[in-house]
Amino acid sequence: MEPIQIEKLQNEIDQFANKNIYVHLETTNGAYASHFDNNAYNVGAFIRNAKVSFDHGKVVGAGTKYRVGLKLDIGWIYAEGVNQYEKNENGQLLMAGHDREGRLMVALQLSESPFQY
Repeated sequence: MEPIQIEKLQNEIDQFANKNIYVHLETTNGAYASHFDNNAYNVGAFIRNAKVSFDHGKVVGAGTKYRVGLKLDIGWIYAEGVNQYEKNENGQLLMAGHDREGRLMVALQLSESPFQY
């Protein structure tokens, strides 16, 4: 994965606009929080292979903190804290945010075909 460059990532997102695509969205502080603090509250969200179509995608942010939003007919999907991305050999756009130790905190992935388990 490479650090986000807004123009490059925006171009990649735009290629998925106005198509039926599959989305993977995941957020977590996972077990990381409770390993270091027994009082920490673990949170997370996970959705895989949600079939959507968005008419507008947008990347905003600076430095190492970015938000990626997808405007649907009836609302938004967004991921905050994204700091890296890549387009893999299957044409899937993979975006992720990792903490200072490299642990996954957020993932947003777009694909024209379902993600494999």
